[in-house]
Amino acid sequence: MSDKLDKLRRERDRAERQLRKAVNDEKALAHEMARLTRAERTHRLCTRGGMLETFLHEPSLLTDDDVMELLTFLFHGEAAQKKLDMLIAGRRESER
Repeated sequence: MSDKLDKLRRERDRAERQLRKAVNDEKALAHEMARLTRAERTHRLCTRGGMLETFLHEPSLLTDDDVMELLTFLFHGEAAQKKLDMLIAGRRESER
């Protein structure tokens, strides 16, 4: 009887260790996904910021508010909104 009980305890201990390892692995994977998502976003922001600066004559003279004012002016037009909607719809179609 004692051998059977010892065997069951060892199995339980092993299962608990496996569970702790699986939980730790899950946390590590979630952390890595978050890091990769942040890195991807940072890359996208830097790339698009660089694209924007190629169209600004003297970007170092403009403030963030100046750039925001320009972008608001450019993107609030009906033609810009239609083009944006068309680009988004095209990307959604290509993802299917």
